[in-house]
Amino acid sequence: MPFVKTVKSSAYFSRYQVKPRRRREGKTDYYARKRLVAQAKNKYASPKYRLVVRITNKQVICQIVYAKIQGDVVLTHASSRELPRYGIKHGLTNWTAAYATGLLVARRALTKLGLADKYEGFTEPTGEVQLVEALDGDDEPRPFKAYLDVGLRRTSTGNRVFGAMKGASDGGIFIPHNEKRFPGYDPEGKELDAEVLQKYIIGGHVAEYMESLEEEDDERFKKQFSTYLADGVGSEDIEELYTSAYEAIRADPSFTPTEKDVAKWKQASGEYRSAKLTREQRRSRVQEKIELYKAGKVATEDSDDE
Repeated sequence: MPFVKTVKSSAYFSRYQVKPRRRREGKTDYYARKRLVAQAKNKYASPKYRLVVRITNKQVICQIVYAKIQGDVVLTHASSRELPRYGIKHGLTNWTAAYATGLLVARRALTKLGLADKYEGFTEPTGEVQLVEALDGDDEPRPFKAYLDVGLRRTSTGNRVFGAMKGASDGGIFIPHNEKRFPGYDPEGKELDAEVLQKYIIGGHVAEYMESLEEEDDERFKKQFSTYLADGVGSEDIEELYTSAYEAIRADPSFTPTEKDVAKWKQASGEYRSAKLTREQRRSRVQEKIELYKAGKVATEDSDDE
């Protein structure tokens, strides 16, 4: 059958419906968002919380978000840029940093809701899948529940978004999940190697890579891990560094804003921005230009007469 070109008639264009703006920009998967946001009618407008995880080239961002008609509302926010405060100064985008950021946002959210003492999570995390369970007693509050929102990221096995989810789950938030996307899961045997997952939680994979790279190519090792070496952090210090950071996060998950030199920024912006003139100043400038123009015109006429 020969190729037949589809003719888009006026009937086609009159019925054409423009996609939502964030779909046109390629930023939102509305098929997934509809299912993450839609709440059951019998729950009477109670919020449906999402653990939103986004990973950039420089940081891991975790937020507890719920949707309203006016737009999404952020309950708590945490970024891996806050981790240097707890002792993690390097590798702020790796799997273990994502775990730490998830733990931080979980403890921060539960502290804000007054559930931090009742739901401590798992203070000594293992490689096993552990879900937060409700406390015994009718008067006890149920665990805070959230669903993982990965955005447009491909949910492959071992992805860092699941590291953030594991951290938030160990931090005391109930996030429904299973072991199929954690590092160490064998799809053929359908089993999770708990030792591999435990190794990722304490940064063992980073320490292993540091040791192997140092043996294979010492020059490349010194270049790639130069910031680690400058702070005196070796492969044998990685585990203690992360475990102590997890304890510090649990001790004080509150947000501390950094000191900002506003006066310096204001001065810098003033160098490239012209000051706003008053009405009198604008009129005087116009008058000066008129006088300069007349003086120049008179000068040209005198030269022509000569």
